[in-house]
Amino acid sequence: MSTAAAHVLDLFAGPGGWSQGLRALGVRDIGLEIDAAACATRRAAGHLTIRTDVAAYPTAPLAGKVAGLIGSAPCQPFSAAGLGAGYDDMDLCHQALDDLARGRDTRHLLRARCSDPRSLLVAEPLRYALDLHPQWVALEEVPAALPLFRHTAALLRTAGYSTWAGILNAADYGVPQTRRRAFLLASRHHTVTPPEATHARTAEPESLFGPGRLPWVSMADALGWGATDRTAPTVTAGGGKSGGAEPFPTAARNALLAEQERGAWALRNGNQPNATVRGIHEPAPTVAFGHNSARITWTRDHPDTPESVRITVPEAAALQSFPPGYPFQGTKTKQFEQVGNAVPPLLATTVLTSVLTPAALEVAA
Repeated sequence: MSTAAAHVLDLFAGPGGWSQGLRALGVRDIGLEIDAAACATRRAAGHLTIRTDVAAYPTAPLAGKVAGLIGSAPCQPFSAAGLGAGYDDMDLCHQALDDLARGRDTRHLLRARCSDPRSLLVAEPLRYALDLHPQWVALEEVPAALPLFRHTAALLRTAGYSTWAGILNAADYGVPQTRRRAFLLASRHHTVTPPEATHARTAEPESLFGPGRLPWVSMADALGWGATDRTAPTVTAGGGKSGGAEPFPTAARNALLAEQERGAWALRNGNQPNATVRGIHEPAPTVAFGHNSARITWTRDHPDTPESVRITVPEAAALQSFPPGYPFQGTKTKQFEQVGNAVPPLLATTVLTSVLTPAALEVAA
């Protein structure tokens, strides 16, 4: 494979979480994405993008041109926040994987039998991998899809890859969020192992083997609340439904801004009595919005003035480790959706170091 012809292909590319992770390593990808708002975000961020249906896109024109393959299929069928159709479709997904490995493309037949046609998208990375033979593969999904990742990993091993599949917690890698996701890593050229954690719930002391892990990064750290030099974004308005700025912040948001130094607020994930609530000096719970983007709110349980204010897109993006000012496009709902669905860029960078050898970096750059 010639250096000039080699590319990294990003399936279901979204707004660019994987792309930002690669950018930190000096590598660019070409993203395949169907959502118009996500494509607009990628273009605004300078990421190469083809707007297309990943399941319908032909692999033949890409033969010999792909060095690395990234994929984060839509998680809604398997998400705890979804309707659980992916669980009903699990056997059909396993069958699709086995059929592809045998050289039989039964996707259209199996899709018609799925409770949610999106369930079968989890098989697409294997189709691309078997057709294109990339040097390495990195996939991400919600934890419920781990059995499918382990199945995919077994099939990739028979095709000559070293593989690892398991669950990673984003907080263990410096992301201010205890986001647990399944990952599959594969390489043709070296033994793959999971990335070594850099952070822990509490700081670890130095040992004979080197410095200990750092403490988890808190929301306050990520947002610059209480810092003397606020390099992280400090948000002053919630934004309107169309995605524009909100010129007159609510009283609750003004109260949030006034008291962020004191740490009087917490982040509430959900509107149920058992919703997860984290103080700002802890990492956030998983930032995932779905169809109810208003359910993640800053709350203050004060005896006189209990208040609640919706998190903003820049705040949510910072908790996903996107850089300040990342140009999310579309309506406010679409922006929240993009943030929640993305791979945290900081985690992406760490994960990719497990599959990108120096030689692979040179080819993909």
